[in-house]
Amino acid sequence: MRIVVTGVAGFIGSTLAERLIRDGHHVIGIDAFTDYYPRAIKEANLTTLRTSPRFELVEADLSEVDLAPFVDGTDAIFHQAAQAGVRASWGASFEVYTRWNILATQRLLEAVKGSQVRRFVYASSSSVYGDTTDLPMRETSRPMPFSPYGVTKLAAEHLVELYRHNFGVSTVSLRYFTVYGPRQRPDMAFHKFMRALIADQPLTVFGEGNQTRDFTFVDDIVEANVLSLADGVEGVYNIGGGSRVTLKEALETLGRVSGKKLRLDNIEEQAGDVKHTSADTSRAREKLGYAPRVTLEEGLARELAWLSNAAYLRAT
Repeated sequence: MRIVVTGVAGFIGSTLAERLIRDGHHVIGIDAFTDYYPRAIKEANLTTLRTSPRFELVEADLSEVDLAPFVDGTDAIFHQAAQAGVRASWGASFEVYTRWNILATQRLLEAVKGSQVRRFVYASSSSVYGDTTDLPMRETSRPMPFSPYGVTKLAAEHLVELYRHNFGVSTVSLRYFTVYGPRQRPDMAFHKFMRALIADQPLTVFGEGNQTRDFTFVDDIVEANVLSLADGVEGVYNIGGGSRVTLKEALETLGRVSGKKLRLDNIEEQAGDVKHTSADTSRAREKLGYAPRVTLEEGLARELAWLSNAAYLRAT
C-alpha cells in the first residue's frame, strides 16, 4: 500500500515507518522538523528509512501545505505528528499546540474527506482522561484533560470522530499510554533518567515517585497501529502496555537493569501531571487483537542499550 506517516522523524513515527517498510508498503513521510528538540536527533531517527527505495521524505508544515498531493492515491494515513509535552503547553506556547495539534488534524481530515483513503489512524493520548480516580481508564470514561496539551489532543480526537460520523471517513483513534523505548524524546522521563544514569548524575524525580503509569513499549504501540489497518476497524481504543507500576517501582527496575545504584533528587510536582494512569485495553484486545508483548524490564533494557550507544550520545 501507499501509506503516509506524519511526524515521521519522531520517536513513534520513525519506528512505525520502518515497520511498514518491512511489511512491504511504500511510505511517504511528512515532518515539519519543529524545534521542540534538536533536529539532529530527528535526522538520526531517519537513518535506516533513508536507505529504503520505498521511502520518501517531505519536509512540510501540515497547517500550511497543500495536502492534496499526499492524499491522492494514498491508501492509509497514520497521523503521528503533534506538538508534544504536557509541561510545555502552558502560557503563550498554547498557540503552537492549537496550530499543530488541532488545525493540522482538521486540515488533514478535510483533505481525506471524499477521497479514496481507506483508513485514517490518529495518535491520541491517555492525557485526554486527565487526573481521574476512575481506574482503569475506559473508552467510555468521561474525558477531563488536566493540561492544555491534553485539551488539544482531545479536541483533535473529537474532530476525527466528527469526520467519521458526518462524512464516513474511516478513522481509528489510538489513546497511547506513556510510550517508551529506543528513540524516546529527550524531554521524556526514562530518557532523562537514563542520560543522568549514564553520566553518573542524580535522577530528578517530580514528587515522591508514588504516581503510577501504564508504561507501553514502542513496538507494542507500532503493532497496534498496524492492526488498525484491518477491515472493519473503526473508533477509539486504549493502547496500554500492561505495566502499570509506581514511578518508584519503575526506577527500581531501571536500577536492576543497569546494575547501578540510583541517586534520586526529588523536587516538587509539576502543573498538569496526573497522579495515575491505567488502561483498560479489553476493547483493543477484542476488536484489534491487540496484546502487549514487551515487559517493562525488557523494554527498559532495550532503551538503555540504545541510549548508551556512544555515537548517539555524541550527536546529541
